[in-house]
Amino acid sequence: MATPRRVDLHNCADEPIHIPGSIQPHGALIFLSDTGLIEGWSANIATIAGTAPALGQPYGALGLPQAVTELIQECIATTDSGEAPAMVAAVAIGGRDYDCVVHAHARRVLVEFEARDVGMAEVAQFAIKAHSSIDRLRRQRTVEGLLETAVRQVRDFTGFDRVMAYRFRGDDSGDVVAEARRDDLVPYLGQRYPAGDIPPQARRLYVLNTLRMIADVGYHAVPLLGPPAAAPLDLSFAVLRSVSPIHVEYLQNMGVGASMSVSIVVGGRLWGLVACHHMAPKRVPYSVRMAADVLAQVIASTVQSIESREDAALVEHAAQVRTRLVESLLLEDDPLDALLQHGAGLLESTHAQALVVAQYGRVVCRGVDQALGEAVVAALPAEPNDVVTRGCVQDWPDAIRPRLGKWAGMLGLPFDPPSGGWCVLLRTEQVEEVAWGGKPDKSTAGPMGERLTPRGSFDAWIETVRGRAHPWEDGILTHARMMLGELTRVSNTRRAQTEATRAQLLAMLGHDLRDPLNSINMAGMVLERTDAGSNKGTLGTRIRSSSNRMQRMIGQVLDMSRIDRGMGLGIDREPVDLAALVEDMVEEARLAYPTIVYDAHTLGPAFVLADGGRLGQVISNLLSNARHHGEPNQPIAIRLAPADGQAVLEVANAGSPIAPETEAALFNPFKRSALNNPRNRTGMGLGLYIAQQIVREHEGEIAYRHEDGKVVFAVRLPLAPTL
Repeated sequence: MATPRRVDLHNCADEPIHIPGSIQPHGALIFLSDTGLIEGWSANIATIAGTAPALGQPYGALGLPQAVTELIQECIATTDSGEAPAMVAAVAIGGRDYDCVVHAHARRVLVEFEARDVGMAEVAQFAIKAHSSIDRLRRQRTVEGLLETAVRQVRDFTGFDRVMAYRFRGDDSGDVVAEARRDDLVPYLGQRYPAGDIPPQARRLYVLNTLRMIADVGYHAVPLLGPPAAAPLDLSFAVLRSVSPIHVEYLQNMGVGASMSVSIVVGGRLWGLVACHHMAPKRVPYSVRMAADVLAQVIASTVQSIESREDAALVEHAAQVRTRLVESLLLEDDPLDALLQHGAGLLESTHAQALVVAQYGRVVCRGVDQALGEAVVAALPAEPNDVVTRGCVQDWPDAIRPRLGKWAGMLGLPFDPPSGGWCVLLRTEQVEEVAWGGKPDKSTAGPMGERLTPRGSFDAWIETVRGRAHPWEDGILTHARMMLGELTRVSNTRRAQTEATRAQLLAMLGHDLRDPLNSINMAGMVLERTDAGSNKGTLGTRIRSSSNRMQRMIGQVLDMSRIDRGMGLGIDREPVDLAALVEDMVEEARLAYPTIVYDAHTLGPAFVLADGGRLGQVISNLLSNARHHGEPNQPIAIRLAPADGQAVLEVANAGSPIAPETEAALFNPFKRSALNNPRNRTGMGLGLYIAQQIVREHEGEIAYRHEDGKVVFAVRLPLAPTL
């Protein structure tokens, strides 16, 4: 039969551990075809059969005890598609006690004889202890209590020096969450081991064959014999299977003399392990091991029940958090205050460590500094349509990665995209959370090359997961999507209420206020004309100026509303001489502001297809901006000239460059720079916003630049075709 290849750390992930070609020496093995003919045996078979069997010989010719032949007959008779579960019988051969285990796998029948050092009466006592342990386990109500009880009970009825319970995480790394040990042994409780300590093929075998025993870590494997061209014997379900030399040396580095592991399989996945260590060689009878295996199945069933209750409790808690949050959002004026008010519940229900909430450019943080919170929000996608998750630093945009520090995981809920509304939950990297055990002073080099020590693989594992958070669990993602739905509905409700209120306000502005303002304007005009030169005439001028300003503001608000609702500004286009319009608007400005110098130059007629009234708004706004924001006592330059089939109108005033953060929002409504301008206290920051929309509806463009110490706004409009 094939000889196993040499294995070291560089190829252990590909090691075919299910076909090692050898067994442990405390037993012997014969394997048969599914018709009962001998296909091979272990090199020590003489301890059982007396002499070496012959290939192709019927099993009945071996002279095995009747109990064994009956097991083989039953196994062959009940084999289904080449498989049959293990059957066991206690037999005595040559004055020694054996547990004979027979099973069928891959169309071969495996007959194993495992030497037993204790009598059946003592085995029965072990079984009684195991039965009482099962009752204790079933009464546990928490996973922690369950595993603590399990390790104590397993150690009690097996006698191992150390029994540990591992619980695996989503990334397959494992934590020692419970331990019962001899007092003089170093504790491993609380330590964490990387997923690489159990290669994928070993993890698969842990699921297929849930119990594995190594009676003597220092054993010398017994080779399997058979025809040279025969397929290797699959020992996936064998009790005597020889184990990987890497795992043997791993245990030797820990000072372990014997080992037993029992798998805890939940939902078809390796959930955990009960790992038993003895500091000297130790055999545990097959029946006792089976009792431990049943114990693990009870643990798995109880874990499922406990986790189902915990999941239900988490769902209930998450629902309560959502309900209370929605109630607060409906009552609070500021959604960010409501989100922060329930921050503790949000963090607890998502297993996150920090919260960042944002809306309308405002960012509020909990558990993370303000600067990083603002950077996190700036790095979010512009047009999200679902929950956004990031599991590691590499998932973030390049620009923010150097600033993240320990923060690696993100769960983002875009609850109100139009206003930049985000609820962002952050998780730290795994390394930040784990209290790592010290690395023992043992060499990782063994007689077969580089090897793993109990904690010698930590450094490589830490390097692998650095910058990586625990993955967002499916249940938490479901909860997050439900929360996002609730937050979105609340935001839409608030938006609908705001829109209804705004519509009422705009109707009032457009109808209820305009008529009284017209009357006030007329009264001011009468006072101005009838009492010119008197105090009443001056009062009339002020009344007219104020009412005109209010009418302009109302007009801007109504225009903004039309733009926001997608209605457009109602452009009525016809041929307009832009040069004449510019000259009229400049002349009007000179009359209104005689102390300001307007330096206007237009090169001949420049006809465009346009709405003259709306273009007049654009020109008036640019002149007003230059007047309010330019340096005092400096002229305002107006230039109009054709260029490349376009009419180019430029309005320039002396001034410093506009700051980059202000420039980015120049054409936004309600800009802070406009609202806080002491030279234009009544401005609302709507002028450029509306001007841009007017220019766009004329198929043109408007842009800012700073040139030769001047702030320049340029409008480009397509010239009308020559008639």
